Amino acid sequence: MRIALLGGTGDIGEGLALRWAYDTPHEVLIGSRDPDRARQKAEEYETELDSRGVDVKINGFDNAMAADRADIVVLAVPPYHVADTIDSVASKLDDADVLVSPATGMKRDDDGFHYHPPSAGSVTQLVADSAPDDVPVIGAFHNLAAGRLADLDAELDIDVLLVGDDPDAKETVRMLTEGIEGLRALDAGGIANAAEVESVTPLLVNVAMNNDGLHDLGVRFE
Repeated sequence: MRIALLGGTGDIGEGLALRWAYDTPHEVLIGSRDPDRARQKAEEYETELDSRGVDVKINGFDNAMAADRADIVVLAVPPYHVADTIDSVASKLDDADVLVSPATGMKRDDDGFHYHPPSAGSVTQLVADSAPDDVPVIGAFHNLAAGRLADLDAELDIDVLLVGDDPDAKETVRMLTEGIEGLRALDAGGIANAAEVESVTPLLVNVAMNNDGLHDLGVRFE
């Protein structure tokens, strides 16, 4: 399976790219608005993996070209860029693809971080509203700490909550999630529940900021 990480040069994109390339046989593509940047980061990821004895090819493209070549398209971009990014690749998507949204809207003040959803109610809903009608959308990876994900020496043991209205697409993302060692996917219902999932992210950031030794937190349900 080919996975395109649009905005794959950023923190969450880096972590997912390295983990999928390290733990699974899936082909990873890095997308960016700047194809040269995408190729540069792809080479950096290859070098990191090679240092660990993993010989894989990671290709970098502009976002539209990466989406055109992929089966799974992950919007690893900030929430205020998701609609524009979808618009730039919409013609490359069809009903055989799955669009995955990990973004969470947050704002910060003197007290810490707070959930700040768009007018659609959640970023996942905004993605669903912006995507072509026949392309299924799944919200996933919202609550992962990017630094921990990108550190291949770090054990994860973290749950990933999935929201979406297409059972087949959700099952595909569950399989991709659990291909990464230490991640367990849990079904959190439909896209209508995305706000509850996304709002956990600023909670984790606040706990990490205010407690020594609790950086890069994740969630595990027992």
